[in-house]
Amino acid sequence: MLKRIESLFAESRDLTMHQLKNDEMTIEIAYIETLCDGSKVSDFILVPFTKQQQPFDEIIKINPVYEPLDDPAKWTDTLLLGFVLIQVKDKIYKLDAARIIRNENPQTMVETVITGPQIALSEDVIDSINIIRSRYPSPELATEERTVGTTSRTRVLLLYDKRSVDSNVLNMVRKRLDRIVVPMVTASGQLSRALGDRYKLFPTMIITERPDRVCNAIQDGKVVLLLQGSMFAIVLPVTFYDFLSAVDDQYDSFWMTRTLLVLRYIAVLLTISLPALYVAIVSYNPELFRVQLTFSIAGSRSAVPYPSFIEVFIMLLMIESLVEASVRLPKYIGSTATTVGGLILGQAAQQAGLVSSIMIIVTSVVAISNFVIPINNMSTAIRFMKYPLIFMAIFFGISGVTIGLFIYFVYLADMRSFGKPYFRIFSKTPSQSGDIGQVDQG
Repeated sequence: MLKRIESLFAESRDLTMHQLKNDEMTIEIAYIETLCDGSKVSDFILVPFTKQQQPFDEIIKINPVYEPLDDPAKWTDTLLLGFVLIQVKDKIYKLDAARIIRNENPQTMVETVITGPQIALSEDVIDSINIIRSRYPSPELATEERTVGTTSRTRVLLLYDKRSVDSNVLNMVRKRLDRIVVPMVTASGQLSRALGDRYKLFPTMIITERPDRVCNAIQDGKVVLLLQGSMFAIVLPVTFYDFLSAVDDQYDSFWMTRTLLVLRYIAVLLTISLPALYVAIVSYNPELFRVQLTFSIAGSRSAVPYPSFIEVFIMLLMIESLVEASVRLPKYIGSTATTVGGLILGQAAQQAGLVSSIMIIVTSVVAISNFVIPINNMSTAIRFMKYPLIFMAIFFGISGVTIGLFIYFVYLADMRSFGKPYFRIFSKTPSQSGDIGQVDQG
């Protein structure tokens, strides 16, 4: 075994191989030192083999942590996943001794809540399953393991409830995972793109760090994917309603949460359509306002030398740059830099006559409305939906905005998330329910 492994990993200096002897037998072990936990190797192999309190071949047979590995073609992948290969009397066994670098007590950083649990999933899938099972102690919770990435060989675990999962969706997920041929998969976002979310305008999978959202999704019959090395889980299939629902909605009163839900839908409409409506009304249809308001807007724009769509693009470019800066900058200076930058740039642009005061208000409303959306990948998608509408408003006015919104609604109504209808805005999709528009996308 050792000669063959040495030929496979000829240039790997962290490959460790030993031939151990005691009074009864000789064994061979091989592992990659940088991937393995030395204490596990010592506790499960070196100590019992050298103490000889019990024959080592009997220990291996009765202890389930040692699994037989009969196929030599799997030796390479097994070693790269942090296993130790052990040869005892011409039989090969593997021992999981992977050393996982993990954050202790991970806290939610992206999806914060006020009264809900504050713990997040872990970058180690075993810890994540521990967290999920502690909240979902059901024997029906099933797990399957896959490997994705031709080079990274990243472990992916599927979680679902056998009673409520839709078998069509589950089979579709399995097929898509088996068809992934990208070399590297190291983040949940990469996996969602590889699963077919690359060219869609709106996300069809939720990426979440919250175990309570994961448990609720499993209970609703959804499939959850956990990726080794990422503290974010992928939930599928999903609806538009799921992206507008915050975890806090399950902890607050019914009418309060419904009011907040309506507020989020209004925020989505505002952030998509308000810049386009500003261009359309100011340039084409000022008669839609009362006369006093029309004069007020015209007065604020009297010092602006550019048409309305130029000032819209100036302000949107500034706000997009500030959002990107707030994400990329270190968290200790990001909020301060963006707040100061936004105040100074906005006031300076208005005083310099580049934009009107009304445009400052419109930009602020658009930015704040965008942050109301609770799921980040939907919030990012919504950010860019306003630009096609602005172009429609430039050429066709209010009619163009209406046609653009109609196209968005048709596109959303036509979308499917793993065969399930996507554009459901009032309630969840029952897991086993059929749909007239359900199609096989496998």
